[in-house]
Amino acid sequence: MAGDDCLRPRFRNPALTVDGVVLVRRHRHGGAPRHVVLLVERREEPFAGAWALPGGFVEYGEDPDQAVCREVAEETGLEGLPFRQFRAFGRPDRDPRGHTVSIVYVAELVGEPPAVKAGDDAAKVCWFPIHEQPPLAFDHDRILDMVVTGLGLR
Repeated sequence: MAGDDCLRPRFRNPALTVDGVVLVRRHRHGGAPRHVVLLVERREEPFAGAWALPGGFVEYGEDPDQAVCREVAEETGLEGLPFRQFRAFGRPDRDPRGHTVSIVYVAELVGEPPAVKAGDDAAKVCWFPIHEQPPLAFDHDRILDMVVTGLGLR
């Protein structure tokens, strides 16, 4: 019915994304544990060639908890990670493509970092010491800083 269109609200909504912070706590002989974080080098714009946290857009009908597992697996080859929600980040200028809200998830492993392989839109994937990572795309420096502070890894 033509009148039904008047009843449907029309909203301009931000896009929903997920980012996965994958940390590994490595034990050093005679010293404090050292954490490394998994980063991907972006193959596509925006920020092609820059390092970032693995993640991406939530597909229509997909649960964000499943989206983060899918995105991290597609970009790094890692599956079955113990993700838990950390918090959301949604500054309107965080992504040059438009307003996005990202739900950030954290998975913390212990031991040696697992083998990873770049896939999907990741050109490279690598483990970096959390206090020695390169500058990150989007607002991922801020996200990682908040995760490190929140987990008491300073």
